[in-house]
Amino acid sequence: MAKPSMSAPALRWLAVLALVLAAYGAGANVVGGIVSQVTDVAKSITAPVTAVVAGDQQTAVKQTIESSNQAQAKAFNTNDDTVMRQYATDSFYQQLVQTNRDLRSSGATGITLVSAEYRDVTVNGSSANATTIETWRTTYQDGSSDETTARNDYTLVLDGNAWKVNTDDQPSAVEQPAPQPNTGTTTPSAARSFSTSSNWSGYAATGGTYTAVTGTWTVPNVTATTSGADATWVGIGGVDSNDLIQAGTQATVSGGAVEYDAWIEMLPQSSRPVSLSVNPGDSVTVTIAQQSGDQWSITIKNNTTGNRYATTVTYRSSSSSAEWVQEAPSVGRGTVALDQFGAVTFTGATAVRDGKTLDLSDLGAQAITMINGSREPLAQPSVIGNDGSSFTVTRTDAQSTTGGGTGRRRRGG
Repeated sequence: MAKPSMSAPALRWLAVLALVLAAYGAGANVVGGIVSQVTDVAKSITAPVTAVVAGDQQTAVKQTIESSNQAQAKAFNTNDDTVMRQYATDSFYQQLVQTNRDLRSSGATGITLVSAEYRDVTVNGSSANATTIETWRTTYQDGSSDETTARNDYTLVLDGNAWKVNTDDQPSAVEQPAPQPNTGTTTPSAARSFSTSSNWSGYAATGGTYTAVTGTWTVPNVTATTSGADATWVGIGGVDSNDLIQAGTQATVSGGAVEYDAWIEMLPQSSRPVSLSVNPGDSVTVTIAQQSGDQWSITIKNNTTGNRYATTVTYRSSSSSAEWVQEAPSVGRGTVALDQFGAVTFTGATAVRDGKTLDLSDLGAQAITMINGSREPLAQPSVIGNDGSSFTVTRTDAQSTTGGGTGRRRRGG
């Protein structure tokens, strides 16, 4: 049988009673007995009270995450960003605003949180961490909809007496390994993929420390028939880690027009376009290199026009991998439909690993195939060329409304 508990007010009254008895000269045995009982009761309720407080904080963290998610859906569906502010830090609020804008520009017309399962919630003073498995439904202008399930790693901070979400990351861009889909057709030059992804296709190298990556490609001429997007980039980190520094080019199809831009991004921050004009048919070379410590240089050169963009950023990288990727960009709660980019060829694909400059073959880079929700290949990388540093990613005819599963969120919060 559980021991009866005593409330804090009752405990205080017992303490007062003990003092009164002592003041009026009650026997030492009586006073001592009451004081001993008070002490025993205090010891018995200390642990439960602490547990209740911790439990209340965990509940408050969950409620904040749930309220933040519902507020994001409401903000998107009513076009009122301000409803998200009370549940987010200033920096995360700005990311949420950008995420909703990107979702809208991708053709989304509504978002709904279908379910959220909590895997872990920990509170440490004024900070907290939580992991959820969330399923979101997104509807689009053409009447279609899809559901995306992803792991979310949240960090929260205590602002006065209220918790606020500070970051939300979705790890695991690449699934390792995965069975190959049976499509009934074969592509002679296609590489045997070592992994699949809902939004990546290309090559990734792991093992060792990576301090530079470079690659050249021709910006594809995208067909402006249906809404969608594609991004071509090189990066460091992101295969087995939550960090990723990347830069490249992107095409976005909307309203029968195609917009091309160059961009850089350092997760978990959103990507940002840079002041370099790119057009279909332009040859572009991107190089990311560590200068010293957390200082990284990013250079994007338009070889066709001779113009270039260069910057130095501060970023703490795991330096755990290098990638050459054609992507269906992700925007917070889902993946944008992959456009009809045709094919894009990477050349001069190299990386510096453990101080040595190596090409794809020497790095042992592994192929990644992008698949849709039916596990049909959407974008297939070829085998590495005889030069050891080139390959082509080809868009298949498989349908892509939006990507399913988890994915690294580029252009999202």
